[in-house]
Amino acid sequence: MALNIDLKNKRAFVSGCARGIGLGIARALAMAGCDVAGCGTAAAEHENVHNFIREVESHGRKALYVQGNLSERDTPARLMQAVAKQWGSLDVLISNAGRNIFKGAELCSEDDWDECMNLDLASHWRLAKAALPLLKASDHRDPGSIVIIGSNHANNTIPGCFPYNVAKTGLLGLVQSLAIEWGPDVRCAGVAPGFIDTEGNDAWFVSFPDPAVERKRTENSHPVGRIGNVDEIGALCAFLASSHGGFISGTTLLADGGRSALMQDA
Repeated sequence: MALNIDLKNKRAFVSGCARGIGLGIARALAMAGCDVAGCGTAAAEHENVHNFIREVESHGRKALYVQGNLSERDTPARLMQAVAKQWGSLDVLISNAGRNIFKGAELCSEDDWDECMNLDLASHWRLAKAALPLLKASDHRDPGSIVIIGSNHANNTIPGCFPYNVAKTGLLGLVQSLAIEWGPDVRCAGVAPGFIDTEGNDAWFVSFPDPAVERKRTENSHPVGRIGNVDEIGALCAFLASSHGGFISGTTLLADGGRSALMQDA
């Protein structure tokens, strides 16, 4: 008997859907049968947005895009109002939006701190809170599900990654609180990716004198011998959103190729 991830006719919302991990998640959900709505800061005419819509529709599913900056406090409510108008309910929320702010604790300014805590921590709570009535309104038998995308920096970090690692550590507690306060109507789990092949990681490698050497060194620092890809994170999110993930709530799963298992680099 095949093990199928079946999200047929369910409706999902993915923040930061137009590129990178968010696009990989949207693709996986659509492949599993979901209609997918999403948001990003890009205008609707942007090529990345067209790519998102094409990806979803290529699997025979409906796509909806709403422009919005989740750093603004009123954005989550506006996004969910747009979804309610079009669809009336949601089955899945993937809260993915975020931005790397890497500075040392001493050099981090108050503005850096506020920007990071607002987008990388508080916006996930605001979006989940705004989505809750729609998740409860779903007419499917399965509970609504929330997946919050964190980072392996919540478990182990390196110098100069403050305040990003602090915000991501806060998401561990957010996942726990939403799971115990909103269950059994809604499940909440987290995914903490490590190095994933995205434009952001390309920018990291390019910052070194020899990007190819740094990339190879990074790959070799993972027990699996490589870095991850967006489709692997998408597949994990689809699994968590499905009935197969029905007993997973209140916890955050690491997806970092074993990087966090190392006590120190060889």
